[in-house]
Parts: sequence; C-alpha cells; structure tokens
Amino acid sequence: MRLVILSLLALGIMDSAMQAQSYPSTTELKQMAAQFAPTRLAADVSRLDAGDRRALVKLIVASRLIDDIFLEQMWSGNLALYSQLKKDASPLGQARLHLFWICKGPWYALGDHRAFLPGVPAHKLPGANFYPANMTKPGFEKWLQTLPKTTADQATGFFTVIRRNPKMQQLEVVPYHTEYASFLQRAAALLESAATDTANTTLRRFLRERAAAFVNDDYFRSDVAWMDLDSPIEITIGPYETYNDELFGYKASFESYVCLRDDAETEKVQHFSQLLQQVENNLPIDPRYRNPKLGATTPIRVVNEIFSAGDGNHGVQTAAFNLPNDERVIAQKGSKKVMLKNVQHAKFDSTLIPISTVVLPAAARADVDFDSFFTHILAHELSHGIGPHEIGVNGRATSVRLQLKEVYSAIEEAKADVTGLFMLQYFFDHGVLPGGEPAEHRLYTTYLASAFRTLRFGITEAHGRGMALQFNYFLDQGAFLARPDGTFAVDFTKVKAAVRNLTHLLMTIEAEGNYGAAQKLLDQNAVIRPVVSRTLERLHTIPVDIEPLFVTAEELSPSQRNRSR
Repeated sequence: MRLVILSLLALGIMDSAMQAQSYPSTTELKQMAAQFAPTRLAADVSRLDAGDRRALVKLIVASRLIDDIFLEQMWSGNLALYSQLKKDASPLGQARLHLFWICKGPWYALGDHRAFLPGVPAHKLPGANFYPANMTKPGFEKWLQTLPKTTADQATGFFTVIRRNPKMQQLEVVPYHTEYASFLQRAAALLESAATDTANTTLRRFLRERAAAFVNDDYFRSDVAWMDLDSPIEITIGPYETYNDELFGYKASFESYVCLRDDAETEKVQHFSQLLQQVENNLPIDPRYRNPKLGATTPIRVVNEIFSAGDGNHGVQTAAFNLPNDERVIAQKGSKKVMLKNVQHAKFDSTLIPISTVVLPAAARADVDFDSFFTHILAHELSHGIGPHEIGVNGRATSVRLQLKEVYSAIEEAKADVTGLFMLQYFFDHGVLPGGEPAEHRLYTTYLASAFRTLRFGITEAHGRGMALQFNYFLDQGAFLARPDGTFAVDFTKVKAAVRNLTHLLMTIEAEGNYGAAQKLLDQNAVIRPVVSRTLERLHTIPVDIEPLFVTAEELSPSQRNRSR
C-alpha cells in the first residue's frame, strides 16, 4: 500500500487534499491518469476475409457489453455513476470520467484503491458487487454450513452472486445468467450472428457454445471449444479471473480480448508446450505432488490485441493469460497460453526500459532485452498449467483455489513467476534454449528490472503482492543485492538455488492446500521494505503501465463511450 501512495505524494497527488476529506483537482486527476501512458494498439486486418471482418465488428460490439457487466460487478452504483459522469462537460468532469474509465470505477487502480470521487465508499469493497456490501466472511461461512452440498457448491462457484432476499433478508444464490440477463442476452445474440458470418468452423463452434453459456452458465463445452479454436481471430470472452473477489477468490469477473493471431510468432514458441511434462517430472517437489499426465494439449497463441474489455481493460493491462480456470477442462485438455505481443512491446518500451535506467547499475542495463521479457512471460503462463491443481486434503478431493481462498491469487502469481524462471533455467541446462551464461544473465537481469515494474502495481493487487513475496525472499537469500547507490544487482552464484527453493516452497503450500502457511508467507514477505521503497520513489516520473487506445477497433466500429452528452 505504501509504495504507490509514496510515489503519488511525490507527484503532489492525493495528500493534503485527501486528508482534508476533499478530492483530487483536475490537475491532480490528470497526473494520476498519466501513470498510464496512452498507447495506440493496432493490428492489420487486411488478411481477413469479408465474413471474418463482419464477425470481428460484432465481437467488438459484444465486448463493449462486457464492459457494462464488469462495471456492475465492481460496484452496484457504478453504472449510474458512469452515466452521471458522462453528462459533465467541465474540465473537472472530463478528468474524472477519464480516470473512472481507466480504473472501471471510482477507486484508483494503484496502491490501496482509494476513492477519487465523492459520494462513494472510501475504498473498493473487498467483495466487489459479488456479495452484499454488509456481508461478513464469518457470516457467509456460517450460512454456507447450513446449505445442502449442491447449493453450497453453487454459492462458492465461479458463476453466481450472493444477494440478500429483500423480503426475508436471507442470503441467496443468484446465477450470472439471471443477474446480468439484459447484457448477456444481447451479447449472446451478437456471438450467434458473428458465428453465422465466419466460415471458420472452430470459431463458429466456439461462438455458438459461448452464446449458449451466456444464457445457462454452463461454460464447460465452450471452454473445450475455445481450447480447440484455430482461427485468424483469437477471441476470449466470458467470466474468468477471480482477482476482484478479495473476500474468497470464488467469483469470476467478465472480460474480453479481441485479437488477431500472429502465425509466424506462434510457430516459434509452440514447441515449448511439448516440453511441459518433462518440466513437470522434474519439479523440485515431492514426486507424489507431480502430475504424471498433464492435459492432452497446451496450445500457445501469440496475438496482437485489437480490443479488450471488462477485467481485461481494468487498470494495469494484461500482457498474457492462461485459461481456462475450470479444473475439469485443464484435466481433459490442458490450458491455453495467449501472449499479447503488441501489449508486451508497449509495456517494455514505456515502462521497463526507463525503470532499468534507475534500478540497475549502468553495467547491467544492456542485459535488459525484450526477448527475455517475452520469454519469461510465456514461461509464467505455462507455469500456471503445471504443478498442483486438484488436490486431496484430509481425505477429500478439493482444489488449490478453494483451499487457499483469498490468498490464492497472490500465491499462484508468485508460483507462476518463480516456476517460470525454474523452467527457463531447466531449458538452458538441457540445451533447449541457446545462449549459455550470457542468455541466463539477460534473463535474471530483465526479471530483476521487471520486478520493480510489477511492484509499482501495489501490494493490494495479486501480481504486485506476489512479486513483493518473491523480491524479499530473493533479498534474504542473497540472490538480489541492494547496492549503496540505490540500485540492485543479481548474484548469479545464488539466484538459481533461490529460484529452486522458492519454487519448492510455493508448490508445496499449494499441494497441501496449506492456507495458514500461505497467509504467513505473505504476511512476512508481501511488504515493501524501506530499501525498496526508496528506489520506488525515484520512479515516480515513469508511467506505471499503459492506457490502450484501440485505434483499429475504433476504425472498424466507432464508439460513443466516454463522450459528454
């Protein structure tokens, strides 16, 4: 929490004004928005045939409905507030609207999610709008114990919200297809129409299956169809990640990514997926925790993003993702890794290169390169698919996600980061990746610089919290060295062992479903220490992330969003 507040104070933002119960001025709001560098995202659609171009436009329109659902998921008052903000044409009103749209709500997406608008809760609600605002964790868990197993499973499932019956004042389970019916029915119709336009059979199948899921909440068949998608258009749309449920990590947020596949880049990295079982068989954990048979396929897609929406365009932008999260699909089909290459390039150029000039010694800066950045992100996503998922605890079948509850996301992001390093080192050691020691130095140095990029997201966010855990562990192991001049360096004699040890620790916690150990590890390590905080303060003039400007999407389907009326 302190890290981003300190950088904002250095900018003169949200300090005395907030303490006096007032809110940021126009200038301050613009400074806050400037932490997200406006970046044009474009892709060449000329190779698409006429049917796919028509389908693409409809997918963009459907994705704008996903934005509406996500606004409602974040807070019950979001849609009304958004409508009100669009009516204010004053400079202050426009600055508020701009930052609201970046954050998809009235709470700043960095640091401690504090309100920058009046008339709203002071901080983002931990349960977002998935649960009643006045519901407590003990209250939910007590209620859960009174339910039949089928209803309890629905209550903790991905695709339901918990509401309080207005007459009985009792908690009840409401499925997504009921809660968001008006949006989902329109989105389903657009997907059906797009399916009619395209001649690609795998795209048509996925769109029709996903349209059906929007109106019945049975996402299994459409997730399987998404795994089999082989199309120039790579579309991901639906409820997936659970980061915004900070009470339990149960509820999935809606998101969408409309992308074009880069066939040449996809071909270059596809061989990685063929080696995952080999990596799994050599994970530094008790052999009984290893999966002897991973899912049948692990496709990798390198794409260029045309449009993103909902949780996919909320504060810090996604650089890559590994889906689906349904353990049944993972067991049967594996999971797909999607690399958003144009987004990654934008992040590398706008944030990582400037950060490296501050946090690394001059002699190490030449080792920061895009290939290492890209390859580690790929390994991170691949690592989500290996290690423990479905586990046994006290003789019953369960999952890591259910056992670790609200700390799962931070532990899983840390596990994917460090296991990604372990995987790439394994590839270096076995000749899969060329370059030898110089390539290893580039990998670990780029990772060190990128750690500061992630820490700036704030330790209330899963990726930032997971990175703080890793960074402090590596400092304590001597793998990272804090230098007197405020820069940091890698000790290449210690980093490999530290990576192996942390991979073992995190994967064992997951395999055992050990909530207490996970919470203790985060309490001890997911903090910003003074030596790190001082360096972070020196980064305050560098954007934290990008604000995508979807130029190709606007050319294909102009939007009236965020314009005063």
